[in-house]
Amino acid sequence: MGKRKRSEKAEAEAVPKKEDVAPERPVRTLLGWKDKNEIEAKDNAASPVFRNKEKVLVTCSRRIVYRYRHLMLNLVSLLPHCKKDNKVESKETKGATLNELVELKNCSSCLFFECRKAKDLYLWMTKCPNGPSVKFLVSAVHTMEELKLTGNHLKGSRPLLTFSSNFEKDAYWKLLKEMLLQIFETPKDHRKAKPFHDHVFVFSIVDDHIWFRNYQISVPHNESDKLPRGSLDKMTLIEVGPRFCLNPIKIFGGSFGGPTLYENPLYVSPNQIRALQKKKKAGTFAKKVKAKTRRKMHEMASPLEPDEFADMWKD
Repeated sequence: MGKRKRSEKAEAEAVPKKEDVAPERPVRTLLGWKDKNEIEAKDNAASPVFRNKEKVLVTCSRRIVYRYRHLMLNLVSLLPHCKKDNKVESKETKGATLNELVELKNCSSCLFFECRKAKDLYLWMTKCPNGPSVKFLVSAVHTMEELKLTGNHLKGSRPLLTFSSNFEKDAYWKLLKEMLLQIFETPKDHRKAKPFHDHVFVFSIVDDHIWFRNYQISVPHNESDKLPRGSLDKMTLIEVGPRFCLNPIKIFGGSFGGPTLYENPLYVSPNQIRALQKKKKAGTFAKKVKAKTRRKMHEMASPLEPDEFADMWKD
């Protein structure tokens, strides 16, 4: 009995009293120091407000041309909620590699610029990790450095997104509109975004291609010319850049692959276009050779009569 009492007393002495324990240090957040109890109370309370946590990973393949790399950097400067990463090898296993990179970077979408033959640029637009994903052929590329337009807007400000009415005509256009909306729209409370709307992203469908334009919303700055809310007469749009055109090739059900949901029947690959141009040039050369042989055959078939005055001056 004596031993038990001594052990119980030793355990009681070993346990520290509540008063002796130091108070827990408050948690440091972006908005300052906060107690853990407050944070847990906020987490437990079911907030009906939806918070957009969209993050986009922007990367490219190796051996990309400088013009296409500049286009990618222009898009990075326009999207404050994006993250850059190193170049990825353009192989069959690029889908698994990119999915892993997106997960490591804690992103939900991916823009992958794939350059082939130092001529053709393809853009993969993907929602990770479950899809869908779209493969585009990018053409009519003009970067900000090339255009040198007069438009200028605040870096990191949130854009307005406008879509032409053609996006509502078919199901696949509606899907593309939703993907563009989610990827190019800057979240409201993002830490790198500025709470202003001073430029517009315009997506319009012409000839089954998506054309992208970026405009600055210009407002007169004089105090006497201050605009009342709702009056759009004095506002003007000034183009900033860049410009590019997207030709949809395929829509896949998964991330960087999976079942094909849509395939563009009007798409012709750049390789086929170049092969046709070569055939055309080869056809013109073949016509010249045939014309030469026809001329020679005609000369042999109908030789000229000997001229009687040809040897007149030879003495």
